[in-house]
Amino acid sequence: MKKCVCIFCLLAMIAALQAQSRLDSVQLLDEAVVVARQYKEIIPAQRLEGEQLQRLNSHSLADALRYFAGVQIKDYGGMGGLKTINVRNMGSHHVGVFYDGLQIGNAQNGVVDLSRFSLDDLEEVALYNGQKSEIFQAAKDFASASAVYLKTKRPVFEKGKHTHALLRYKAGSIQLCNPSFRLEHQFSDRLSITAGGEYLHSNGRYKFRYRRLTPGGAVAYDTTAIRRNSDIDAFRIESGLYGTLSDGVWQAKIYYYQSDRGLPGAIVRNVFSGGERQGDKNFMFQAFLKKELSPRYKMQFSAKFAWDYTHYLSRDTVLFMEDYVTKKMQYDNRYYQQDWYFSTAHSYAIRPNWEVSLAVDWQYNKLNADMRGVGTLFTFPERYSAWGALATAVDFGRLKMQASLLGTLVFEKVRYNTKSPDKHELAPALFVGYTPFRQTDLTLRFFYKRIFRMPTFNDLYYTQIGYSKLKPEYASQYNFGVSYKKEFKASFITLLTAQADAYYAAITDKIIATPTGSSFRWMMTNMGRVESKGIDATVAVQAAIGKVKLNTNLTYSWSKARDFTKINGFKLSSYGDQIPYTPWHSGSVIGGLTYKTWAVNYSFIYVGERYNGAVNNIERNRIEPWYTHDASLQKTFHYWDYTLKLSAEANNLLNQYYDVVLNYPMPGRNFRFILTLSF
Repeated sequence: MKKCVCIFCLLAMIAALQAQSRLDSVQLLDEAVVVARQYKEIIPAQRLEGEQLQRLNSHSLADALRYFAGVQIKDYGGMGGLKTINVRNMGSHHVGVFYDGLQIGNAQNGVVDLSRFSLDDLEEVALYNGQKSEIFQAAKDFASASAVYLKTKRPVFEKGKHTHALLRYKAGSIQLCNPSFRLEHQFSDRLSITAGGEYLHSNGRYKFRYRRLTPGGAVAYDTTAIRRNSDIDAFRIESGLYGTLSDGVWQAKIYYYQSDRGLPGAIVRNVFSGGERQGDKNFMFQAFLKKELSPRYKMQFSAKFAWDYTHYLSRDTVLFMEDYVTKKMQYDNRYYQQDWYFSTAHSYAIRPNWEVSLAVDWQYNKLNADMRGVGTLFTFPERYSAWGALATAVDFGRLKMQASLLGTLVFEKVRYNTKSPDKHELAPALFVGYTPFRQTDLTLRFFYKRIFRMPTFNDLYYTQIGYSKLKPEYASQYNFGVSYKKEFKASFITLLTAQADAYYAAITDKIIATPTGSSFRWMMTNMGRVESKGIDATVAVQAAIGKVKLNTNLTYSWSKARDFTKINGFKLSSYGDQIPYTPWHSGSVIGGLTYKTWAVNYSFIYVGERYNGAVNNIERNRIEPWYTHDASLQKTFHYWDYTLKLSAEANNLLNQYYDVVLNYPMPGRNFRFILTLSF
């Protein structure tokens, strides 16, 4: 594949030079305008933005991402439950999450908990398969199988107005109390500031039904109970400083999040509550600068510091003879993470249709712990990582091509025990887009991408399960797709967009956990191969009748992800089975209607049958499909410079009892009321 990338780059150079004769007559000023423009995306993103994003009946970022094709959310239930994202069955560790252009990470477990991100301050949520169709970006942007980009609201001020304020209060079922605020101020035409925060409280108690059958089909349990130890108290505050330069922009952001929540655990054998709790503190500072130094050359710098604290407490007790006695092993562990990150990227336009870029990133991660109740010595790992990305993009009008080569170096250091070997890898990628017809907005696309993911600190060094000799996971992705867009004049339908993609991915050296002699001691190993293929499709329609506007978005996904694991050449019993929690069919519908100051929104989520985390695809392990209907009604009032918006939302209208993850019941029918005042 490396040869293919080199050949492609050579052909692109030749083609660009051949095009030079046709561009000799272009004046310098015209050339500068062309160079500065953005390339049309080869791999289009799925987006939710603006009012459509705010009208979704979504409590968190994870709830909104469910409406993207190819996405599965693992939701462990309730307001405080862990929520992680999986795209095209690659696993949560292969999804990069970027906040205003910089990646959010967790070197300890490699998972970003999406439940801690509110939608209130977000302008746009975008999902890219492969990577963003932009070569002028940080090197880490090239390193994920798919990427979620979170774009916060940048302040915009009308002439003569320099201050905006927004106050919002949410209340509803499950004892929800969620006040928030946002302030914006403009110091000058070149400098503005934002500040926002919120408080979230819920007692986490909601009714659920627990029904299980025996292997023979008889009813073993059929109980209606109340979910306990699912409470949450969380606080978030953040501020951003935005500035403009001559031919450039910059911004700096500070973010702090703190939470204390119960971890209710799985419902097994009529045990409905547990004693696990988790406390989190997350601090982050990041800065970004982008500047165009000439019509052909531009550069950007970014930096981030993050400090994360996690307190995990497991103390299950029972009252015995007027005293509390521990029922099982207890833990009282505290983890402290540091993350330092720097990046520089440079782009140069060799010709108006030919651009090259170079990006270099550096990152330092450190993990300390105070693990009470565990006798094994903690490793205290440190990781030094460097990425270098060389990329090129060629635009021939109807034909667009991009190629990149990412190099990664990883060095580790430990205080105790054995460290993981140093790593160095090369990962190529190739993207092609072609528009066959001049008068029709129809685009064909293809991409290939080779990636790998490093084992996390938990994979390598966790006291009970770590294995320092683990290899990285390797994956190859192939994607073929088509996009269509049509605008209509003098018609009920004003805009139609549609896209479909067929993909194939193979993961080798997959990191899995296997049990040892003790049920409390597991071992991480590299074994297994997973092959995933599927189809993702989306259709969006905009229509209007007078002052009535309608918006509809539909998604559908078919996926087949099978485990082809062998041990010493022998096939496991699960060989060829669908991997856990992967539905064959899933989809969503979003429908919105607006009329003057009224807005109505309806959404539907469907996830088909799948199998739980057990080994084999047998009837006992099958999980029934689940679906939810949600609806909301909004009314906006305008008084002078004040805008008041009232919203009422109903979630899970049919009161379906279901599990996203087996034995972690989700809430039934619930309601939410929102009051928003802006001025």
